[in-house]
Amino acid sequence: MLYLVFDLQLFADDAQIIDRTGAESLIPEENAREIIQGAIAASAVLSRGRKLPNMSSKTYRMPVLDMLPIAYFVNGDNGDKKTTKQAWDKKIITAEEIAVIVPIPESVLDDSDYDIWGEVRPRVQEAFGKVIDGAILFDVNKPTSWRNGIVSTATSANSVVTITGDLYADIMGENGVIAKVEGSGYFVNGHMADISMRAKLRGLRDDVGQPIFKSDMQNGTTYSLDGSPMNFPNNGAWDKSKALMISGDFNQLVYSIRQDITFKLFTEGVVQNTDGSIAYNLMQNDMVALRAVMRLGWEIPNPINALQPSKTNRCPFAVLKAAA
Repeated sequence: MLYLVFDLQLFADDAQIIDRTGAESLIPEENAREIIQGAIAASAVLSRGRKLPNMSSKTYRMPVLDMLPIAYFVNGDNGDKKTTKQAWDKKIITAEEIAVIVPIPESVLDDSDYDIWGEVRPRVQEAFGKVIDGAILFDVNKPTSWRNGIVSTATSANSVVTITGDLYADIMGENGVIAKVEGSGYFVNGHMADISMRAKLRGLRDDVGQPIFKSDMQNGTTYSLDGSPMNFPNNGAWDKSKALMISGDFNQLVYSIRQDITFKLFTEGVVQNTDGSIAYNLMQNDMVALRAVMRLGWEIPNPINALQPSKTNRCPFAVLKAAA
């Protein structure tokens, strides 16, 4: 059982723990680095977005182009030449903590033939990926310092299409999802969608009734829209009531890691549920608890461009949502 928390609380009177130095033999450095890469792979958002250099402090100030220079024709041979300027705004990425606790019975640890790390590693990766995707895509349990998620941002910019009986037009048409992104001055380079969209896309037919996404029954279906790859997150974070599909320029989804995953192994103390009840008393239940922590932040730079100078209406992402 995994407990995802942003603020971890372990309580015990005069509890003794094995600190990070004591846990290093359990979690070698190469495995720790493998976990951080696995967490990125387990997150649809991080695997699709653009990674910035690691942060050196809690906040990172990112300059973003906010005003474009303007050129003018000169009136006649002796006309005056006008001046212009260019300006930059700043976006701030704030690193917040994500943590997961993995309680393990001591009897399991005592079994030397049991690959504990092989069992724990994929669950930790999945847990981190799920909480990251939920917060960035749908604002689920997001820290207050983080900006609005992608779906909220697209909704505020009126970059939303409600699905109709003509799915092809909803996606590819001049008022479709892709056109919404292009109207903001961006080119779509990727799509993420709920798994139910696979069946909808498989059902699309051309004018002569042939499937658009499958040319024969032997080869697997490769999903892409207008030449851009498409993936279907399956870590449990996707909320199809808020979005069936998100399309956009994922170079405009940037993130930075403040702290790679670190580990502590607790041998005493209690682990609480969110309602305050005690889930495990490590000493009484003969258990240990492995805690993994990382810190990261993200932003959407969304710089000004010639096609859409309005910051309010400009959004590098568009959403296809279900009908009411």
